[in-house]
Amino acid sequence: MKLLSLALATSMMTFAANGVMTVGERLPELKGEFLTGRDAPLPGAASGRVALLLFGFSYDSRFAVEAWTKRFRGDFDKTPQVTFYEIPMIGGMARMAKWFIDGGMRRGTPKSDHENVITVYGGTGPWKQRLGVKDEKFAYLVLLDQQGNVVWRHAGPFEEAPYNKLSHQIRKLLPEQ
Repeated sequence: MKLLSLALATSMMTFAANGVMTVGERLPELKGEFLTGRDAPLPGAASGRVALLLFGFSYDSRFAVEAWTKRFRGDFDKTPQVTFYEIPMIGGMARMAKWFIDGGMRRGTPKSDHENVITVYGGTGPWKQRLGVKDEKFAYLVLLDQQGNVVWRHAGPFEEAPYNKLSHQIRKLLPEQ
């Protein structure tokens, strides 16, 4: 019976790792780079804090990502136990233009936010699958708890109703004040 339970648990973990990410699972490792040039491994970079990850898979997705970020910062910018990372996922041949793309993002992003933007070049296919990408113009949001576990997910343009659910979930994760 133990062997059957172990096999079932292993197959479920394999499915979670290869299928759509679910609430309750640990975020699979994601290696990127902050705009400052430092390595930015997730979930490690967020360890000990509640973190909102805002993935974008196209140039047009920046509008949705920026709208979500603006609203989120309005509520949580002064809460040190909470952070966010905008994560442009850049695939294809764009890696050859990394210096140009990153330079443009650095110029367009206030220096104080360079440690909140993580660029990821390559490997976008598996992440599209994990996040269930249907429309590359959407923002794909993942909320992590302090241990790097997924506690909330959403995809789409900014809307107040899902934002309220996100905000409620974040407040549940913070210690009583």
